[in-house]
Amino acid sequence: THGLPRIVELFEARTPKGVAPIAEAAGVVSFREDAKGKKIVVTPDDGGEEVAYPIIRRQKLLVEEGQRVEVGQKMVVGAIDPKQVLRILGPRATQVHLVNEIQEVYRSQGVGIHDKHIEVIVRQMLKRITVLEAGDSELLPGELVERGRFETENRRVVSTGGKAASGRPELMGITKASLATESWLSAASFQETTRVLTDAALSEKSDPLLGLKENVIIGKLIPAGTGLARYRNIRVEPTEEAKAAVYAAYDEYDFTPFESQGSGEAVRLDEFEVPR
Repeated sequence: THGLPRIVELFEARTPKGVAPIAEAAGVVSFREDAKGKKIVVTPDDGGEEVAYPIIRRQKLLVEEGQRVEVGQKMVVGAIDPKQVLRILGPRATQVHLVNEIQEVYRSQGVGIHDKHIEVIVRQMLKRITVLEAGDSELLPGELVERGRFETENRRVVSTGGKAASGRPELMGITKASLATESWLSAASFQETTRVLTDAALSEKSDPLLGLKENVIIGKLIPAGTGLARYRNIRVEPTEEAKAAVYAAYDEYDFTPFESQGSGEAVRLDEFEVPR
């Protein structure tokens, strides 16, 4: 990706230069200009407070005075900040946006990549949640946790009649996401090995070996497909119908014609003359 700065920008979740604002609410567009510069002002349909978006004078507009815009609509030419997409439209729209933007760059270079490969990476970028209110859970406010742990803890709390925790989804670049993993083996194999191993030793961490990478490092079966624990001791036995079908497929041949050929007497090899 060194030759594709836009790809690096997207995978690292960086704010692009000359970012294009998107509408936070559905409403009507108007323009205002003062000493600080030009602004696009959206007046929400629900009568809420106006939202102003500062823009550069030379930016090309995609909306006109009095035009109605929808939530998430881009209003000037330029790159959209994926963090704003996450804040306004949510995780699902952010995933779609990132996949489409990355594919657009690769296609412009004549490279065809299936969406599933990019989706695997994007999923890791949106895997974590910042806890806002702990409720009755064991999570702490401000703690950055994986989505799976957050949902599991909330299910446990709700099942006991408690108050679930609330959180905010986070978008992390692939470098930061790799180092923030709960597996110290996986993090140490990526970057900042000394720091990761030192922190793990000081915190007396143990690795539960739940991911693929850490299992590959120590030479264990990966927890996927037939490597899952529930599939390791399975024996596949054919049914009686399958056995009957297999044995019934053999035909009975009559070998009598072959048995009638020749005298049936053995011939010593030293008495057998090979014609020259």
